[in-house]
Amino acid sequence: MSTEARDAGEDGYTGGLRKVARVVLLDPDDRILLLHGHEPDDPADDWWFTPGGGLEGDETRAQAALRELAEETGITEVDLGPVLWRRRCSFPFAGRRWDQDEWYYLARTAQTTTEAMALTELERRSVAGARWWTCRELARTHETVYPTRLAGLLRTLLDEGPPAGPMTLDTEIV
Repeated sequence: MSTEARDAGEDGYTGGLRKVARVVLLDPDDRILLLHGHEPDDPADDWWFTPGGGLEGDETRAQAALRELAEETGITEVDLGPVLWRRRCSFPFAGRRWDQDEWYYLARTAQTTTEAMALTELERRSVAGARWWTCRELARTHETVYPTRLAGLLRTLLDEGPPAGPMTLDTEIV
């Protein structure tokens, strides 16, 4: 797939929904890694989100999760676990509407240094960095975080472990 098509968000689209794999990456201290994003032409319009992105070609969601994690963070030493959550969302970004079917994988790593390795042109213009968050910091922040219930979901995950099967989250339309 061309870079232009990928930047246009056409990767992973089937039936009008972009198939997305995201990673709930935890370090040995149970901190979660989030990326700091913003509108390409308005850095003040910002939010935090889990690493991940659209499927490419015939890759599985698990393969996409690991590829996206490596591209966006440089982290490759990962134990990929089960799908925790599934979510449909729709949001405006970079002048268009994105309609996504997202699967969130649990992953663990001891590798905490991050370095974006292969961002798309759109990602280079809209991702400002990464940060490890404690559950407490996430619960107390006034910054926008997606999915919007991430602090509570993380607390439940840390207290109870992964659900027996993927939990379907409420659809989010921004």
